Amino acid sequence: MIAKIYGELKNLISLRSLQARIFIIVLAAGFIPSVIVRYGIMNNYEERSVQQRIYTVQNQLMIVGNHLISNNYFNTKPEGYSSSVSREVIDAELEMISNLYEGRVMIIDSSLKVVKDTYGISTGKTIISEEVIKCFRGETLSNYDREHGYIEMTTPIIDNTVDDSQIVGVMLTSISTDAIMTMLEVLNRKSVILQNLMIVAIVAMAMVLSVMLTRPFNRVTEAINEVKAGYSDENISVPDYAETVHIVDAFNQLLKRMRALDDSRQEFVENVSHELKTPMAAIKVLADSLVGQREVPAELYQEFLTDIVSEIDRENQIITDLLALVKMDKKAQELNITSLNVNDLVELILKRLRPLARKKDVEVVFESIRPVVAEVDEVKMTLIMTNLVENAIKYNKEHGWVKVELDADHQFFTFKVSDSGLGIPEDSLTQIYERFYRVEKSHSREIGGTGLGLAITKSAVLMHRGAITVTSVEGEGSSFTVKIPLTGGAVIG
Repeated sequence: MIAKIYGELKNLISLRSLQARIFIIVLAAGFIPSVIVRYGIMNNYEERSVQQRIYTVQNQLMIVGNHLISNNYFNTKPEGYSSSVSREVIDAELEMISNLYEGRVMIIDSSLKVVKDTYGISTGKTIISEEVIKCFRGETLSNYDREHGYIEMTTPIIDNTVDDSQIVGVMLTSISTDAIMTMLEVLNRKSVILQNLMIVAIVAMAMVLSVMLTRPFNRVTEAINEVKAGYSDENISVPDYAETVHIVDAFNQLLKRMRALDDSRQEFVENVSHELKTPMAAIKVLADSLVGQREVPAELYQEFLTDIVSEIDRENQIITDLLALVKMDKKAQELNITSLNVNDLVELILKRLRPLARKKDVEVVFESIRPVVAEVDEVKMTLIMTNLVENAIKYNKEHGWVKVELDADHQFFTFKVSDSGLGIPEDSLTQIYERFYRVEKSHSREIGGTGLGLAITKSAVLMHRGAITVTSVEGEGSSFTVKIPLTGGAVIG
């Protein structure tokens, strides 16, 4: 249990781990929005509080402005003075607003003279301010200075007793935002506490989800390790996710291929042992026969020694073919590509094999539809063509025929070998490329085949990224077709 927990923590630390990446994604998906929401709420609260404060103060200042007009606050004529009682009431209202919002109110008349300053500093002075001038032109302005903690606004004093509603004065007001900032600090502390609780919950959820979401992959790993250790050779199944199903299916296919390769290797070893043991057994029987007899005639010695040489040649042929096949199987094997006149190569191969055909009275015909020059490995191409033509001659009937055709298009050239031979049973067509497979073992041994020729041929064809196909009717003959790509620079006449 401790080791498992240690493994989970180790996976979380490693950024290459899917578990760690899921943890980070879930953590980021929870943490980042919470931070954004927190700052969004704080900014929204601050903005709404400032606007609400401006709206409230403006309404109160508009009421005071109406009182200023109704009491002739700006009238300088003695007969137009407002009563001292009314003036005191208005001043009291201004002081109340100033004290309530911890601010300052200045009343400025049309000559830009400060008529009233709640701070008592600028009364009687002339003030020239862009905000005040714009307010006399009808623009009501407000400015929030967060750094210094105040809101500055201008409020027009409008005389509605005249027809054109003339602006006769301006109230320039500055109010403190300390109360808003205090509330923001309280709200921020609570939001930080809430955010920290959310982060703890998100971290816990991220850990749980990262473990739960990667658990199927861990089961896949455990199942593969069991197969690797040899505890099981059954197909594994983890159907939790589509991804694990794909991985498991691919592994099961690989496992199936490995089993087939193991079976093939075992069968190959058995076949090799059998094929090598048979000539050795024959040689031993012949040798024992000679050793066990006295005064054996020279003719019998000659006959037995000839048979021994034949068996040795057969053994040597098997070993040679096996070595050729092993070289073909090496993945690092490379082709020695050269530009080759395929027509000339076929002519040369047929020239070598015609003596064998004459012994069986088999007619060999070559039909070249067009000259072909391709980029191939000459040695392996010779091996392909020789094996196919030689098989067509060896497994033919007396007075039969072998037809070799060569054709090409702009991508591939085709080498086709047809014969009038014994043919291949339909149920054997899929097995003829297997090592040591023979359709008729006794007849094959009489002819001298090792059962490796077609396996070698197919390997050489695949190395050229080509294809080999066969059609056959038992008792009537066979036709092998090899299709090889004309690689870069290859031309056809």
